[in-house]
Amino acid sequence: MSGQNKSAPTVVIFGASGDLTKRKLVPALYNLLRKGRIPPATRIIGFARSDFSHDAFRQQMREGVQKFAGHFDESVWAAFSSNLYYLPGNPDSIDDFKRLDALARELDAGQPGGCLYYLSTPPTLYTDIVSMLGQAGMHTESENWRRIIIEKPFGRDLASARDLNDKVHAVFAEQQVYRIDHYLGKETVQNVSIFRFANAIFEPIWNRNYIDNVQISVMEEVKVGRRAGYYDSAGVWRDMFQNHILQLLTLIAMEPPTALKADALRNEKVKVLSAVRPIAPQALRQHVVRAQYRSYRDEPNVAAKSETPTFAALKLYVDNWRWQGVPFYLRSGKGLADRKTQIVVQFKSPPHSLFALKDSQTLKPNTLAMEIQPDEGIHLSFQAKVPDAGIAMQTVNFDFQYAGAFGDGTIPEAYERLILDALQGDASLFTRSDEIELSWRLIDPILRGLSEPDAPALEFYEEGSSGPTGADQLLARDGFEWVM
Repeated sequence: MSGQNKSAPTVVIFGASGDLTKRKLVPALYNLLRKGRIPPATRIIGFARSDFSHDAFRQQMREGVQKFAGHFDESVWAAFSSNLYYLPGNPDSIDDFKRLDALARELDAGQPGGCLYYLSTPPTLYTDIVSMLGQAGMHTESENWRRIIIEKPFGRDLASARDLNDKVHAVFAEQQVYRIDHYLGKETVQNVSIFRFANAIFEPIWNRNYIDNVQISVMEEVKVGRRAGYYDSAGVWRDMFQNHILQLLTLIAMEPPTALKADALRNEKVKVLSAVRPIAPQALRQHVVRAQYRSYRDEPNVAAKSETPTFAALKLYVDNWRWQGVPFYLRSGKGLADRKTQIVVQFKSPPHSLFALKDSQTLKPNTLAMEIQPDEGIHLSFQAKVPDAGIAMQTVNFDFQYAGAFGDGTIPEAYERLILDALQGDASLFTRSDEIELSWRLIDPILRGLSEPDAPALEFYEEGSSGPTGADQLLARDGFEWVM
C-alpha cells in the first residue's frame, strides 16, 4: 500500500471501548504502522456509547499498546496516536452515524481513501450497525472502497446465520464482507497450506490409502471465567466447533486450489464442508461425546442445572474420493491439563512387519503433528534402530519449531495479518457466506439431537485432567487413541 496521504484508509472500530479493541485491534494497527505495512496517515476512529474524548481514548489505547503490542516506541506511538480519534454514539442512531460520516470526511481532507468498518460489538448489534451504515450512505463505493469486518459468532444456528447474511447483503455486497475467524490469521494455520502444497513429498500419501485417521484438538487450561454468561448460552459447539475447528478441518482435507486467490481457496473449503457426512440422530452415541468440568455450574452467571458442555469430541467422515473411510476426530474443551491446539495426521502401519517384536511391543504408526499453539512447529515421528541393541526399534522425531528456525518474536498476532488483508482487499483468510451456512448445517442437527431424551448423557471431568473418559472411548472403539 502506498504511503501517500491521498490513498490512506480510514478504519472505524464499532465497540471501541471494549476489551478486544484495547487488547488486539489497536495494538495490531500500531504494529502494522511500526512495520511500515500501512500508510502513516491511516486514520482510526473509535465509535461506542462510552463518553470518551479523543485524548482519553488515546490514553486508554496507549495502555493497551504498551501491554499487548510487544514493542513500544515513543516516536511511533506519537505518529500513530495523532491519527487516533473517538466519537461517542449509539449503534441505532442515524444522527450519530451522520456525525461519524462527517468526521471521517473532515479527517480525509477532501481526498477520501477506502474505509474499513470493524464490528467489535456484541452480535445483537450487528444488524443495527449495518442498517445505519446503509441509511447513512456509508456503504457505497462511488468514491472509494468500503469493507466491513464482522466478528464471530456469525449467528447461533443456521436460521439466524441466514437471516444475518440476508440483512448484511441488503446493504453490502458479498465482496465487501469479511467474516473474521482469528484462527485463520495464525501463522501456523496458514502454514498448513504451505506445508501441503509447497512440499511434493507429502501430496502422494495425503489420502485414504496411507492415512488412518486425523485428529484436531483445541485444548484450553482456562475455564470460562468472565465469559460465563455468554458461554452458558453458546457452549463449546457454537464457541469452537462451528468456526475454528471446522475451518482447520477444511484446510487439512481440501484439494489444491487452482490459484492462491480468495474464491479459489474458499471454493475448495466449501467442497469439503459439502462432503462431510451429516450425523443422523440415531448415530449420535457413536459419534459424539459431551462433557462439563465439575465446577462449571458454580461459575457466576451459569444456570444451576446447566447442561451446557465445556468439552466435546466428535467423529466425522468426509465422503469424497480422497478421504472415504478415514475418520476425523475433533475435540475441544476448557479447564484441561494443557493448552494445546494441534492437528495430528496418523498414518497406517506397514502392511507386514519384517522385524521380530516382543510380545509387549507394537510397531507404532508414523504421525505428523502440526502444532498451532503454543509450541508452534511440526513434528514427524518414525521408527529408528536403537544402536547396539540388535533389531530393537524406537520412535524418534524430526522437529521443526518456529522459534528455533526464525528466531523469537517473529510470529505476529493473527489480527495483524487479517486487518492488513482486509485493508488490501484479500479475503482468502475470511469465511464466505456459504461456508458459514454449511458449517451450521453440520452443527445444527447435533445440537437438536443432543436436546432429545435419548441423547448421549452429559459426562463430567475433573479440572486439570485430559477430559472425559468418553473421548478416549470414542477412539478406542475404532482401535485408536489420542496423540497428545
